[in-house]
Amino acid sequence: MTKHKIYTMSFASVYPHYVKKAEKKGRAKAEVDEIIRWLTGYSQQGVEQQLEKQTDFETFFAEAPRLNPSRKLIKGVVCGVRVEDIEEPTMQEIRYLDKLIDELAKGKAMEKILRS
Repeated sequence: MTKHKIYTMSFASVYPHYVKKAEKKGRAKAEVDEIIRWLTGYSQQGVEQQLEKQTDFETFFAEAPRLNPSRKLIKGVVCGVRVEDIEEPTMQEIRYLDKLIDELAKGKAMEKILRS
């Protein structure tokens, strides 16, 4: 998938996959939402509005109320690429979210996922 294609994908089209991945491993949709709120600064209502609007990933992150400065502490590999080495800002934000969802699905404690 090209970078351009992933940016134009709606956040709402990928969100159910995040939830399914978490639930398959015994985690909850509420935890997925908490991760998204922590990363982006959206309220729960804000997340739901973005889902309803079918906002694309680029806009979802560009309109985020407050990208969490602690997201820079997220390290590791997603899809064979180190998230901390991704130079393109939107792709890095997408991969930060992917990495956090992976950590949730692997059973990591929320306080560690949220870098607190």
